[in-house]
Amino acid sequence: MDEQKLQDAIANPQNLGEMPDADAVGTVGSPDCGDMLRMWIKYADKEGRKVIDKASFQSFGCQTAIAVASLATQMIQGKTREEALRLKADELSADLGPLPPMKIHCGQMVEGALKAALEAESATAPLPTPAPSPATATGPTLADSLPGAAASSGRVKIVFDT
Repeated sequence: MDEQKLQDAIANPQNLGEMPDADAVGTVGSPDCGDMLRMWIKYADKEGRKVIDKASFQSFGCQTAIAVASLATQMIQGKTREEALRLKADELSADLGPLPPMKIHCGQMVEGALKAALEAESATAPLPTPAPSPATATGPTLADSLPGAAASSGRVKIVFDT
């Protein structure tokens, strides 16, 4: 694994955060073990092709998952749904070099969130024209999936470990 690229991706993650106007959202992981990743995708029409215009993510997990998700959200921009569906975990994490065996699940988690988002959106669905209303613009956040989130009145403290 390229430690410098990993540290750069961790120190300056790209596309981190929710996307209220996303066309598709995918979540993988388990709130019981704590490793979770959610990815948002927004499509655009570029030269008559429906392509991924933007992607963002939230992660509760290790720094390697954050780094891979950051790279993946950049890699899929400009790709069609079908092109992005063909990407595998090792391709999404390739810029970091080969991941150690105990970190391979990080790439698999990012691949799973990406595929969950892409499969949530039908390839034949038209591009959305109206903007979502403020009442429906935001769905549940990744923090809402954590155990006890409802009981704590939505007050979940998220600490980024650096």
